[in-house]
Amino acid sequence: MSSAPTRRTVVGTAVAAGAAAGLAGPATAYAGEPQSPAAAVAAHPAGDPWATVLADADMVWQKMPQTWYEGPFLGNALLGSGIYAEPGDANAVRFNVQHSEVQDHRPEFGSLFGLARLPIGYFTLEPVGTITAIDWRLRLRDAELTGTITTDKGTLRLRALVHNSRSLLAIEVTPSAGEAAFRWVFHPAEAISPRVAFKPVPDGYTGNPPAVVEDHHGIQAAVQPLLAGGQHVTAWRERTHAGRRTLYVTVAHSHPRRTARDRALKDIRFASALSYDVLAPSHRAWWHAYYRKSFLSLPDARLQRFYWIQLYKVAAAARADAPVMATSGPWLESTPWPATWWNLNVQLEYWLIHGSNHLELDAVTRALGEFRDNLSNQLDTPYRKDSAGIPRTTDIHLVNGGDAANGGYAVGIPGQDPPTPEVGNLTWALHNVWLTYRHTMDESVLREVVYPLLRKAIAYYLHFLTPGSDGKLHLPATFSPEYGVNAPDCNYDLMLLRWGCATLLDSARQLGVKDPAAPRWREVLAKLTPYPVDENGFMIGAGVPFAKSHRHYSHMLAVYPLYEVTWEDPAKRELIETSLNHWVGFEGALQGYTFTGAASMSAQMGRGEDALKYLGELMSRFIQANTMYKESGPVIETPLSAAQSLHDMVCQSWGGVIRIFPALPAAWRELVVHDFRTQGAFLLSAAREDGRTRWVRLRSEAGAPCVVRHSFDGPIEVRDARGRRLPYETVGAGTIRIALRRGQEAIITARGDRPDLTVRPVEAAEPAPRWGLPAS
Repeated sequence: MSSAPTRRTVVGTAVAAGAAAGLAGPATAYAGEPQSPAAAVAAHPAGDPWATVLADADMVWQKMPQTWYEGPFLGNALLGSGIYAEPGDANAVRFNVQHSEVQDHRPEFGSLFGLARLPIGYFTLEPVGTITAIDWRLRLRDAELTGTITTDKGTLRLRALVHNSRSLLAIEVTPSAGEAAFRWVFHPAEAISPRVAFKPVPDGYTGNPPAVVEDHHGIQAAVQPLLAGGQHVTAWRERTHAGRRTLYVTVAHSHPRRTARDRALKDIRFASALSYDVLAPSHRAWWHAYYRKSFLSLPDARLQRFYWIQLYKVAAAARADAPVMATSGPWLESTPWPATWWNLNVQLEYWLIHGSNHLELDAVTRALGEFRDNLSNQLDTPYRKDSAGIPRTTDIHLVNGGDAANGGYAVGIPGQDPPTPEVGNLTWALHNVWLTYRHTMDESVLREVVYPLLRKAIAYYLHFLTPGSDGKLHLPATFSPEYGVNAPDCNYDLMLLRWGCATLLDSARQLGVKDPAAPRWREVLAKLTPYPVDENGFMIGAGVPFAKSHRHYSHMLAVYPLYEVTWEDPAKRELIETSLNHWVGFEGALQGYTFTGAASMSAQMGRGEDALKYLGELMSRFIQANTMYKESGPVIETPLSAAQSLHDMVCQSWGGVIRIFPALPAAWRELVVHDFRTQGAFLLSAAREDGRTRWVRLRSEAGAPCVVRHSFDGPIEVRDARGRRLPYETVGAGTIRIALRRGQEAIITARGDRPDLTVRPVEAAEPAPRWGLPAS
C-alpha cells in the first residue's frame, strides 16, 4: 500500500461541506443595524475582528528558542517543522523536517518500534557571523514565520511557511552583504524508533540503513531505504529570486514500492520554479477563510491569545484526510510515544473542532471508517466476526503490530492479563465520532461509522458480561487507563458500556433499524451493575479504590465527557463533587490534562471561577513558552483540550439543551462568540456586555429540536432574521423551546432591547505578555 498523500473521501455530506465552506454565514441584525462580520469588514477593512484578534495572538521571539517547547512551529497536518537553536551550537538555527505519514513497516516489533513514526532530519541555517539577536513573529493569520536574525556580520531577513496544500516547506532568506555566504546544511536522522532512547528494544530490532544523499541536476535528495521495503525521501533545492534565496523542501513516503524519490523530485522541480510570493497567496487564503468559521473574544488577553494559537495549532496538525494525530502531531521529536495513542490523547486532541466549527479537521471519523477491518482483525480469533476494538497504540492505519516485548499495547481480553485488557478505547473514540454526528446531524456519519462500529465495540463487551448472584450484570477485570491495576466492574468500561448501549438504541430509532441485538442492549441498561463508589466517590472498579495520585479521569467518564452522570441531577451532586475533589487532591502524578478535565467538570457544575482556577494551574505549571506541553516527552493533546475547556465555559449543548454562558467567571463581564457549533447543528452567536447576556442568535442547519437555556435574567423576546416575533415555549427556568426550520434563525434579546449584533473583539481587562519569548 502506498502511503503517498491522498485526498480521501470524508464520510458525511455535512462534514464534507464543512471542509469546503468559506466565510462564516451572515450575522443577522435588525433593519438598519450592522449585518455580518464579512459585511463589516468590507465596509471597514481596518476593523476586521479576525485580523485584530489574530494579530494580537501572534507569538514573538526576541530571545533564541532552545527547544521544541520554545520555538515556532509550522505545519499542514502532513509536513511539520519546529524551529529553534541547534543544540550545543548557538550559532545555527535548526528547521526540523518531519512528516506524519513517515513510519516503519515491521509489525513484528509492535507499534512503538516496528510501526513507529520515524524521524527524518533537519536543516541548519548557518550564518557567516555570530548570531547576536533575533526578532521573529509567527503570524497566525497567514501561518507564516517572519523576522530577522542579526549577526556581527549583518542580517538575515526570513519568511517561512509549510504550504497548506503542498508537501512543501519554503524558507526565503534575504541576506545583507555581510551574510551573503550563509549556508543551509541538511542532517538526515537515523531511521529508528525514537523510543529506543527511553525503553529497551525488542529482540532482533535494529534501525534502518542510513540515508543516501543524491544529486539530481541541482536537486538534492536524501533517500532513506526501509528494511521492510519502501522508502522516504527528503528533496530540496535552493533558488535565488531578486537577491532573495529560497530553500524549497519536500518529503515523500512510499511502501512497499520505492516510488517516493520520483514523486519528491517532481514536486520540488515544480515548486522551485515558483517564487515565494507566488506560492504564498493561496496558502494565506486558506488560512484566512479557516479562521472565519468561528470567533471568540474574552477579556483575559493571555487566555484569548492561547485559544487562537490552539486553533492555529490544530489546523497545522490535523486535516480529515491526514493521519490521526500522533502524540506530538507532525512535529516528531525524541519521545517514548512515537505512535497514535487511543486511551485519551486522540479524544482530547479533536474535541475543540466541534465547537470551533472546524469539522474539516476530523480525521477520527474518516480513519475509523476507512480502517474498520483492522479494528476486528486485531482481536483474538474467536471475537473477530462480530466484535471490534482499538489497541492503546497504533500506526496511521490503526494497526498495533505484534506482541513484541515493549512494542505496544493490544486490546486484550477481559479477565486475562497479559496483554493488559484495555477494552474501552474504541467506544471512547466513537464518542468523538458521535459528537461529529450530533454537531452536524449528518445521518451518514451515524449510519456508516457510529452505528456499525459501536455495535461491534459493544458486542465485544457482551461476550464477557455475566450475571452475578445479585441479579446484576458484571464485567471481569479490565484496565482503567492508566491506573496500573486491573479491576472487575471497572468504571471506565461500565460507563462506556452504558453510554454505548443507550446510544445504539437511540441510533437504531433514528435510522429506522430493527436490530436483533436491541433487547440485549436494553437488558444491559436495566441490569448493569451500578458504578462502584466509596466514601471518596467513584472507585477504579469493584474492590479497587481510587487511592493514589493519578493523572487520568478515566474512572469519571460518566461525568465528563459522557454527561451520563450530571450536576443537573441533585441526587448526583455530592458524588460528582466528592469524586472531583478526591481526584485532584492527590498531588504527585497530576499532569496538565488533569486540570483541563477538572476545568470542564467544574464548567458542568456551573462553577466558572473553579474552571478558570484549574486553567490557571495548567498555564502556570505545564504550558510551555510556545503553548506546547511536555511530560516525559513532547505531547500536544493537553493544550488542545484546554481550548475545549474554554468552550465548556462558554457554551454546552449536551442532553438536548443548548446552555449559553453556563460557567463564566465574574471577571469576564464582556464576551463575544460567533458561529460556535452546537449539538443539533446550530450555529450560535452571542454577546455578553457589562456582566449580562445582551443577545443570542441561533441558526439551524438541520431543523433539529431547539431548546435553549438563554442566560437572560428577565423577560425576553425572540425574533427571526427579519425582526418578526417567533413563538416559543418556556420549558424550565430560563429555558425555552423554539420551533426552527432548517436554515431559520432565532434572535433572543431582553424584551424591548435592540442591540447591535456586530461581532467585534472585547477589550482586555489588563495587559499580558505575548506567547513565545518576548524580550520582557
